[in-house]
Amino acid sequence: MSRWDGLDEFVAVAECGSFSRAAERLRLSSSHVSRQVALLEERLQARLLYRTTRRVSLTEAGQTFLARCQRLVEERDEAFLTIGDLHSAPTGLLRMTAAVAYGERFIVPLVNDFMAQYPALKVEIELTNRTLDMVHEGFDLAIRLGRLNESSLVATRLAPRAMYLCAAPAYLERYGRPHTLSELAGHNCLVGTGDTWLFRQDEREVQFRPTGNWRCNSGQAVLDAALRGFGLCQLPDYYVLDPLRRGELVSLLEANQPPGAAVWAVYPQRRYSLPKVRLLLDALKLGLAARPEYAAAPA
Repeated sequence: MSRWDGLDEFVAVAECGSFSRAAERLRLSSSHVSRQVALLEERLQARLLYRTTRRVSLTEAGQTFLARCQRLVEERDEAFLTIGDLHSAPTGLLRMTAAVAYGERFIVPLVNDFMAQYPALKVEIELTNRTLDMVHEGFDLAIRLGRLNESSLVATRLAPRAMYLCAAPAYLERYGRPHTLSELAGHNCLVGTGDTWLFRQDEREVQFRPTGNWRCNSGQAVLDAALRGFGLCQLPDYYVLDPLRRGELVSLLEANQPPGAAVWAVYPQRRYSLPKVRLLLDALKLGLAARPEYAAAPA
């Protein structure tokens, strides 16, 4: 007996909610599906399904087992597809994660364009500002911003990410313009998600802890406060380049701008061979490069 026996049947029953519908999906008899699931439960020494005359539901063990089985079945099928045709169209389920604000504004629209091109693909996107364990939680791809910690994951650079120290002209007229890093302590700083701002001085990176009367964990909210003249802000390029071009913000201490980071796609190495990951990476690179926010910054 193969260790795979019963997995397809169990997944189909769990997803369809009944043995008869699972049998239709698999093009097997209901009795065969029922027998395979029963044998699987016997091997595991655990009940996976509650069976009644009306419906089938998962036990607690079944819920835990289902998530792993879905991934196993999917990866098995993808392995055959990958070997069979390295240039095939994306299919199956792609699970990815990205930061909330950046994902909503930049990544999700590009993924939606990609899905419109490949309708056989299924996508699950989790937008969160937490750094998730991709391997343990079964993600194919993650979009991460800034600098990466060392890990076993592969990283592909998708776009630049420069940080700008800015203020509105009205604020600078009222309180003056800082000319050195040491002068920042005398200014009201609009604090976002980070407790420190990074700068470059004498070819080394230095940190500054901003203080002020305003704080919010939203980049868009920080931008709005800066535009209203409440204080200084340090934000990524895609927030401030347009206001800088229009003169609504002024770039400050440009000689101390921190070393450029990037927008990264990270993924387990084996996932890149899958068409759904490889082609989506190409689409994200092209799509981000075409965004007006990534045009050349003003002098």
